[in-house]
Amino acid sequence: MPYIFLDESGQFTKHNHENYFVIASFTVGEPRRTAKGFRAWLRGHFPRKMRDLNEIKWSSTGFSDKLRLKTLREISKLDVRIRFAYLLHRNIPTNYRQKNKLQSGLLYTNIVGEILDSYLSITDKEFRIFCDQRRLSGMSEAEFKEVLKARLLPGLPKDTVIQIEMVDSASVVNIQIADWIAGALARYLEKGRLGEECYKILKGNIIGEGIELFSGGLTV
Repeated sequence: MPYIFLDESGQFTKHNHENYFVIASFTVGEPRRTAKGFRAWLRGHFPRKMRDLNEIKWSSTGFSDKLRLKTLREISKLDVRIRFAYLLHRNIPTNYRQKNKLQSGLLYTNIVGEILDSYLSITDKEFRIFCDQRRLSGMSEAEFKEVLKARLLPGLPKDTVIQIEMVDSASVVNIQIADWIAGALARYLEKGRLGEECYKILKGNIIGEGIELFSGGLTV
């Protein structure tokens, strides 16, 4: 039974000189073991004042770059199998805008759909997807789920059970892992500090190529 966890890095509009929006996903065979391993690492290696926080994000401050890379290496040892998609803000098509307002709910749904399409070779009878909770402008959470189910069902075995949930990352440790992966990949794409090191650490866990959207199918 595949469990798929997703989180994103960046905004759909340029923010803090960031050019990319990235969604990262991963699957694991035993999500409880992965969550337990990551939480144990945080409590055993992070500054004492941070150890009891509900969530330590990739973007959090108060710890060294050395520890950031060590944590990423620990994630790479947790048997996570990564797929991701990304886009440049300037390449977002105009048909995602209505009256100069970005339809971010529809855009986010379609990006998630592109990533999930890459999992359709899975033959299990259960397909369980967990995304970080976020506001979907122009779309309800129920509509988000229905659109994705309608997209996925034709490519899945008959009678497959599809579960799609938006969850609070503070209470779901595997979403926190996805946050770290997305942040690290965004750092690489933005050519930021530690970017090359981050990609080298995760490269062995990445399945296929990163999907660049709205740019002729280019990959990294």
